Amino acid sequence: MTIQQLKYIVALDEERHFARAAEVCMVTQPGLTIQLKNLEEEIGIKIFDRNKVPLTPTVLGIEIINKAKKILREVDEIRDFVINEKNLLEGELKLGIISTLSPYLIPLFIQAMKEVAPKVHFIIKEGYTGHLMRDLETGAIDVAIMATPTGSPNLIEHVVFKEPFVAYLNQTHPMANDEFYEMQPGDKTELLLLHHEYCYNAQLLDICGLKTSDKIKEQFTYDINSIETLKNLVRAHLGFAIIPKLSTLNESGGLFKPFKEPVPVREISLVVSDSFSKKLLLEKMNEAIWNCLPESLKKDFNYKKIRWNDSPYFIKAVSKSS
Repeated sequence: MTIQQLKYIVALDEERHFARAAEVCMVTQPGLTIQLKNLEEEIGIKIFDRNKVPLTPTVLGIEIINKAKKILREVDEIRDFVINEKNLLEGELKLGIISTLSPYLIPLFIQAMKEVAPKVHFIIKEGYTGHLMRDLETGAIDVAIMATPTGSPNLIEHVVFKEPFVAYLNQTHPMANDEFYEMQPGDKTELLLLHHEYCYNAQLLDICGLKTSDKIKEQFTYDINSIETLKNLVRAHLGFAIIPKLSTLNESGGLFKPFKEPVPVREISLVVSDSFSKKLLLEKMNEAIWNCLPESLKKDFNYKKIRWNDSPYFIKAVSKSS
């Protein structure tokens, strides 16, 4: 017994004619006749008396048709409920975000979401890329804001913007007074990276043209997880860093330098599991993030997207001694 078969017998009851019922159901008359026969054989009851004109339901057929109408009404209620839930801008949403983006985007994002979805309660969790991917797949979080592509077939990625990387230099760096930064031969041994941030470190190695971390001279090892700590290490003349542009928005001075085009960028996306259904809320989040970005990140520029999901790097922040 199928929902479609129930629709057929209700249409036959209303039209009392096979050809007209088939037209209403947008099916061929033989197809409708076969489905009615299959249903009657399955339940062992004749629903319609075909010898009468117009077509007339049997006594038991009337009861079955009435129950079919009730079932179809409930099916419509389920459909309406699902549509309403997909478009509902209220309730609780568990949001994960990578730690290299969270301190700079979340304050802007929260203010923007208060305007468009004031009834949604966000539970925000910072995490590393691998942890957030696992949490999405297990349902521990609903949405993640993270660098993509993830490479996971179980996740759906909605690209929001592309964030350029900039070089963060101390005042004694040879390029401190230049307009743009270009990798210098001696810089590769002074690159500062983050502990645990595999995707971020792999992106930086790609920018610097390093295949592994073996070329980095490990005289100091910093077990740190914060871009702000990296920046302080740079200020202390303990190396240099390549950092996302959003992390420099509240800074003045010339410590950070843009790259020449093509500019290295990372792709930032809203990532959900393939079972996530609240599409309207996802659209509103996408709009809120885009609208709260500084204009410099909305402009078109020649860029080089940095990939990470095929890079199995595990690197601590390292520096050459001064």
